[in-house]
Amino acid sequence: MSLLRSWRQDRLLRRVLRNSSYLFASNAIGAILSIITANLLGVAGFGLLGVITGFVAGINRLFSFRMGDVVVKYMGEALAQNDTGRAAAVVKAAMLAEALTSMAAFGFLALVTPLAAEYLAQDASAAPLFLFYGLSILANVTTETSTGVLQVTNHFRSQALISLSQSMLVAVVVTAAYVTGGGLVMVLWGYLLGKMILGLGPVAAAFFWLPRVLGPGWLRVPLSLLPPRRELVRFAVSTNFSGTINQVARDSEVSWVSFFFRSTEVAGYYKAALAIITLIVMPINPFISTTYPEITRAFAAQAWDRLRSLLKRVSLIAAGWTGAVALGLLLFGQQVLFQTWTIFGRSFQIYGPEYLPAYPVLLVLLLGFGTANILFWNRPLLLSQGLADYVLKVSFWAMLVKVALMFALLPWAGYLAEAALLSAYFIVTVSLLVWRGLRQINRAEEIKKMVHGFYG
Repeated sequence: MSLLRSWRQDRLLRRVLRNSSYLFASNAIGAILSIITANLLGVAGFGLLGVITGFVAGINRLFSFRMGDVVVKYMGEALAQNDTGRAAAVVKAAMLAEALTSMAAFGFLALVTPLAAEYLAQDASAAPLFLFYGLSILANVTTETSTGVLQVTNHFRSQALISLSQSMLVAVVVTAAYVTGGGLVMVLWGYLLGKMILGLGPVAAAFFWLPRVLGPGWLRVPLSLLPPRRELVRFAVSTNFSGTINQVARDSEVSWVSFFFRSTEVAGYYKAALAIITLIVMPINPFISTTYPEITRAFAAQAWDRLRSLLKRVSLIAAGWTGAVALGLLLFGQQVLFQTWTIFGRSFQIYGPEYLPAYPVLLVLLLGFGTANILFWNRPLLLSQGLADYVLKVSFWAMLVKVALMFALLPWAGYLAEAALLSAYFIVTVSLLVWRGLRQINRAEEIKKMVHGFYG
């Protein structure tokens, strides 16, 4: 009872849980949409959809400097010190940089689309579909910066409303496609409209809240008020490279298997397995964006006990959920997800028997995603400490090893080997980042005690 009471009285934990709950509903709708789309398009069509959306998202991330991370760290620090001028300069610079990189990303996509259609989609005629969905890049012109602003200013309900709106719109279009027998193009229309709402919505919300936080003249603040340029650029470049590495190592699985095995059907199995994994990460994913600002504030305030308590409690929550869902999928996943059920005389399927080869992939992926899910705060903890370079180094070397093993093993080991490599990548990188982040907290606390003892 005393433990439960202490959790209830933990205002920091309550705020994180409340903010995370705002972002949960749209994720739930997204998981349901994936099931509907999988049944509508079939294995090969579902795989092709994954190749198109994944490749476009990858190009966008390739050029992205993850300005949300930059804004959360530097705007958050400035506001903690009541320096609204510096905070405004950070937002202004981040928006300018992100707008330029978004336009560059779309131009690059136009150049490489023919190659993507031929070698990833296995169909040169699919090139226009890549470009069509690529319009979503332009809709995300300053989305990362705006999302970071909403996180720093604790406007998670605004984010949730935008996310829920786009999910509901996509749900309407995809459901209409399912009922009318619409195909891939109709589904892509729904996804594109959703991306446009998800891209432009945070921008509108940020411009609404920024004058109230930074003052009406925040856009006229000179960039000379920025933090040290070298530090700022180094952080942005590190997070960009880190995002690029993650794209190659973990976020392009559907494209990789389609490339190696020359089959959108195998890509469909992987996309189905990754969609089911969403059941595990779905409630925990919002924690990443909601805990990062809190971790940054606690570290800046040198509130070590508060920080440790937060990390421990959110980890226990994540472990409880991850363990329960993983056990359920292990015991009943094959029967529930891939069999045909008869209810009140009507046949019903979640994914259906044609997706059964996705189940072994799912079991292998559970190991890596489960580890990353429980210790989801590993990267935000290091970013709050200014250790983006360490994140980059760990991710880079792990990525090189994974890619080398992919080319060495996949031609003869089969597609389950790719799932094993991805799980190993998660386990190794997350373990190293957690170890370094916790060690830094211990060192900082020891230094604080020594200084306090020296000055009495």
